[in-house]
Amino acid sequence: MSNPQFVSEAPLALADVKVVIHTAEKRDTELNFLSNKVKEYLEHFIPLAEKKREELYSKLVGLNLTRLKEEHFCKIVDFLPKNLDELKVVLQSYPLSLSKKDQESIVAVVQEFV
Repeated sequence: MSNPQFVSEAPLALADVKVVIHTAEKRDTELNFLSNKVKEYLEHFIPLAEKKREELYSKLVGLNLTRLKEEHFCKIVDFLPKNLDELKVVLQSYPLSLSKKDQESIVAVVQEFV
């Protein structure tokens, strides 16, 4: 039996997962049950177009918040928190503390795209 190895590991936003599913569908011509369920979910729950998502992601990175990592940015882009309470809910699963000023700047950037 083969022994697969991880070449790299990177967080993916939901829009990126949609691209991967679309590529797999072209390659395999037919998706399995779980892949079809993921595809259906992604068609209903991706709020931003690809170009706007990339622009939002670059603006969030441009804030230069040292405590946030790529995975945090992906979750913010996926859920688009409209206020401070929603931002706290999105980031509550991470051991992370942000100042109120940083939280407000994140919400302000997201508000431009909502």
